Amino acid sequence: MASLKLPKLVSNGMVLQRNEPVTIWGWADAGEKIEIEFLGDIFKIRADRNGNWQLELNAMAAGGPYSMTINDVVLNDILVGDVWLASGQSNMELQLRRVMDLYADEILKINTDQIRLFRSSTRENAESEKADYPDGKWLSSTPENIMEFSAVAWFFADKIHQSQDVPVGIISTAIGGSPAEAWLSKNKVTPFLDEWLEQGEKIDSMRAAYIEEHGEIKRYNWGAEVNKNDPGAGKWSKDDVDVSDWPQISLPGYWTDKGVNFWNGSIWFYKEFELDESLAGEEAILRLGRIIDSDSAFVNGTFVGNITYQYPPRIYTIPEGVLKAGTNKVMVRVFNQGGRGGFAEEKPYEVRVGNEVIDITGDWKYHIGAELNPPRTNFGGLGFRPGGLYNSLINPMKKYTVKGVIWYQGETNAGRGFQYRQLFKDLIVDWRDQLDKPALPFLFVQLANLGLPNKQPVENGWAETRDAQRRALELPNTGMAVAFDIGEWNDIHPLNKKEVARRLALEAERVAYGNDELVSAGPLYESMEAEDGSILLTFSSVGSGLFANSKLEGFQIAGEDGEFVWANAVVMSKNTVKVWSRKIEEPVAVRYAWDGNPAGSNLKNKENLPASPFTTED
Repeated sequence: MASLKLPKLVSNGMVLQRNEPVTIWGWADAGEKIEIEFLGDIFKIRADRNGNWQLELNAMAAGGPYSMTINDVVLNDILVGDVWLASGQSNMELQLRRVMDLYADEILKINTDQIRLFRSSTRENAESEKADYPDGKWLSSTPENIMEFSAVAWFFADKIHQSQDVPVGIISTAIGGSPAEAWLSKNKVTPFLDEWLEQGEKIDSMRAAYIEEHGEIKRYNWGAEVNKNDPGAGKWSKDDVDVSDWPQISLPGYWTDKGVNFWNGSIWFYKEFELDESLAGEEAILRLGRIIDSDSAFVNGTFVGNITYQYPPRIYTIPEGVLKAGTNKVMVRVFNQGGRGGFAEEKPYEVRVGNEVIDITGDWKYHIGAELNPPRTNFGGLGFRPGGLYNSLINPMKKYTVKGVIWYQGETNAGRGFQYRQLFKDLIVDWRDQLDKPALPFLFVQLANLGLPNKQPVENGWAETRDAQRRALELPNTGMAVAFDIGEWNDIHPLNKKEVARRLALEAERVAYGNDELVSAGPLYESMEAEDGSILLTFSSVGSGLFANSKLEGFQIAGEDGEFVWANAVVMSKNTVKVWSRKIEEPVAVRYAWDGNPAGSNLKNKENLPASPFTTED
């Protein structure tokens, strides 16, 4: 019996790359004849002795839907257009359902089969290369599927579809929290794998020493310990809890900033709000911003939702019949496993009933539930294996022809920016080698702003990583979307993914589609020259010229001692800026937008695209 098998990517609804030869591959019995019929052409080959086979189809124009026959297997609804690989970590993985606050009206209207997504559920950190995904299928961007699309990838694909008027396919492989090392192939990963294995040996050594001194390690079930030691577990979530003697706290904010010295365990928060009789019994929405670390929420004793980690927005549905006229009660049980816990500021905390929005910020009651001091028997984990995500998520698609890559990653590597300079370039070159496309367009997002701005110049890991990303533009056919001006100081997952995608799409027009006349990015630092106690900076990508009608902010300058101070800066010409400070007589270096949150940094071109953060230092 013949045993033809196709990779998950080669399936119904797939999008094939236009205007380039396309590889179709799979597996069968050794020596089996393979015949592909597509667009009137017939292609034939035999499987090799190991059962592997692959065929190259001729380049074809955009169009479809078409059918393809491979032996007795018929694949339907095939489109030909542009295929992009979308990868990185959580800001690329983040789905459209997570950005509904900004784009609900737009997202709810999406209904097209011209933009399609392939994503496997696997998150395996594989030790060896995988030949295929365990699951996954091509999904059209219809209402039943759209909420699972990557927000950045969707908005990017929509821009490409509009500008090129062709179908667009997205292969989505991004995994939250992943470091760049996890995405390297075995050809590039050796030095990082050695470091990872050394870390494993240290952990094993620490574990062995502990066992020798204390005996066998007992498994510490944190969740069970919390419930066992929390007097409110199963009780304070009910409607009749007496909170009259609970102390008061003002929320949002971090509770440690407000005098509550609590670090590990569970803590309960209680709030009352009044509701008009006309709204009683209506379905409603409870918004609880962002809570560190995790939470379970109850309204009038009814469980309405929980989130198990800090970043997703809390948007909980209060079912019909739960709200009542008069006083209503919100109880939130928060879990924290170390570090500062709290309710993130400048986020929505409210109840929405019909057209009424009830603010629930301000005075709350609180009570510590379980306060734990867990034993230090967790010797840490190795996290993502260097090369592990390449093995499970990139290797299975490397034969699939793509137009280019969009990449959003770097948060996990922040703090190792100097290493990232070479690591990120290695990754780009590696993927081009693996996909056998030396000039593969590779577009990426620079890290967004995060945290409160520093009042004085400081060393900063996020700034260092942004500069490393900028330096990757030294490679040909690369493009970068600056994002430090469109993030959120209190959220590592900012919602404005549409502007991120627009800036990526601008770079795609230049890098992937050859529109050299388009101004696709903001000013990029090119060179410096010291003169008369100041430094003259020259920029490329200035478009119509540097925007001069505002006081420049965000520049720092240093002398030989390397101590940076805030600097004055003015636009001198279409592409030059003069930087100086009376505190530095002989300056040698300049930094721009050098902070985790470089708020106020405002250099841009007349096309209103922001300049990339940079340092003139080597």
